[in-house]
Amino acid sequence: MDEHTNKKNSKILIVVQARSGSTRLPGKILKHICGKPILLLQLERILAAKTPFDLVVATTTEKIDDPIIDICKDNNINVFRGHPTDLLDRHYKAALEFNPDAVVKIPSDCPLIDPDVIDKVLKFYIENQNNYDFVSNLHPATYPDGNDVEIMPFQILEIAHKEAKKDFEREHTTPFIWDQPERFRIGNVVMENGLDLSMTHRFTIDYLEDYEFIKAVYEELYDDGRIFSMYDILDLLEKRPDIKKINEKYCGVNWYRKNLNELKTIDKSQTKIID
Repeated sequence: MDEHTNKKNSKILIVVQARSGSTRLPGKILKHICGKPILLLQLERILAAKTPFDLVVATTTEKIDDPIIDICKDNNINVFRGHPTDLLDRHYKAALEFNPDAVVKIPSDCPLIDPDVIDKVLKFYIENQNNYDFVSNLHPATYPDGNDVEIMPFQILEIAHKEAKKDFEREHTTPFIWDQPERFRIGNVVMENGLDLSMTHRFTIDYLEDYEFIKAVYEELYDDGRIFSMYDILDLLEKRPDIKKINEKYCGVNWYRKNLNELKTIDKSQTKIID
């Protein structure tokens, strides 16, 4: 993607962390839906966002992730290889290659992410960048799970990279920042009309049922590369409750559940315990 500069001359870099290894659903982002790998479907949606940005896929140095390199090269997407398990290190070093003013984290397990949601979060950050050290739509979350967007100045990511010590801080990239509201200025973008669908709707992929759900949504809405919206999905689920039920038992399940005793700003109401 060509380099862009937004109105306030802040260079924004979106980093998509992507790897083939997954204990619950191995190779999940390489699985095909509508004839394309899930990773590529997600990248198409991210690239449909209107805010100017650069994009890089940050994968690992492991050979198992060679197919991710191939997907990116075949589609002219920037790619970076870094640490297999220290995602904060990989995110930071990928960003170093581009010298951005602000860095965005979008996980690769969000193949239904809405470009309009990306734009909404980035717009809020751009308009308020002197007031916040970190902006997301996750703290607290209100959007359907799988619309995750986090943005921070590069200097804040650099602080996290230097100072974060706990395993979950390294693995999940940003908790060192957002779990210290007394130190960092945290901004949050919420869903319109006071809605909160974060615990009732699941658009992310971690389990086989998630894949079946996402596949069903794409087969209904993805026509000739059409970028359907979050509201198109919600309308579909109203008409087809059978699709919503496919992965409903996992609604509200996220990584927080394993670190509740260490996270200061997350409580049991923000996650579902299943294991």
